[in-house]
Amino acid sequence: FAFVNPPPFLFAVVPFGILPFPVAWIAWVAVTWGLWAWASIRAFPRLWVLVLAYPGALIAAGHAQNGLLTSALLVLAAHEIGKRQAVSGAAIGALVIKPHLAVLAPFWFASGRKWGAIIAAGATAIGLIVLSWLAFGTQTLADYTTSWRASGALMEGINPDFMLRMATFYSQVRLTLGDGPAFAAAGLSAIVALGATVLAWRRFKGDAQAASAAMLAATALVTPYLFNYDLPFLIFPTLWLVGQGHAYGFRPFEKLVLVALYFAPYATRAAAFPLGINLMPVAAIVLLALVWSRGGRDPAGTGHAP
Repeated sequence: FAFVNPPPFLFAVVPFGILPFPVAWIAWVAVTWGLWAWASIRAFPRLWVLVLAYPGALIAAGHAQNGLLTSALLVLAAHEIGKRQAVSGAAIGALVIKPHLAVLAPFWFASGRKWGAIIAAGATAIGLIVLSWLAFGTQTLADYTTSWRASGALMEGINPDFMLRMATFYSQVRLTLGDGPAFAAAGLSAIVALGATVLAWRRFKGDAQAASAAMLAATALVTPYLFNYDLPFLIFPTLWLVGQGHAYGFRPFEKLVLVALYFAPYATRAAAFPLGINLMPVAAIVLLALVWSRGGRDPAGTGHAP
């Protein structure tokens, strides 16, 4: 199958290459799930049971994909931005291994005036690229560009099996209405995601955790190329909403919706082929709307601001 990750990703996988494949599979899942769980429990220590049981992590583990590793980096960045900008930026910089998941980060940092995070992210990304060049050679960097053809081939035509595995408005609209409407849907989804990210710091009056929850919810909407196994990072906005409910009260509909969103990364993928549509993009926009609705006003009529 196509290996489309940039060369710095080799640093993550080379140690597993010395193992027999079945052992490497188990080890990869165990290590990356452990990193994701560690980052998520650090962010929400009182909700550790919900972290360990999160279905969005289970589907990533079942695929043995890199969604747990990339989500660990996103959750770490979200948790640390209000405390240690350098750590947050370095985590985003490490997403050079899958850069379309970090496309909102520069806008998130800039709108929050987190200049130290921007510097750390740039230095980490450039450093990893240079180190991969030194470790694996010029030819490896050059050959990476040939993998773009493989990515293009995957996206050519309209393959229902492929499109239903994707979790974006682009993929689902393209499957049903074709290229033109799909590009329009992707553009609108990206605009909504970017707008929410840029305005989140103002919306939540500088609350770093709230702005982080909005950015990560928006991350599921900004890219046209995303799969359900990429989504363990949604644990952060989901549990942030749980925390808000505990602190300020749940709105009448909120508990039921949060239960549905908690299961959504797994459930929407399981239902995609029977239904003929992957509903995860709808769940993502609902999640972002819920996060957004907790800002700018008293969330539960308690007289307290979040």
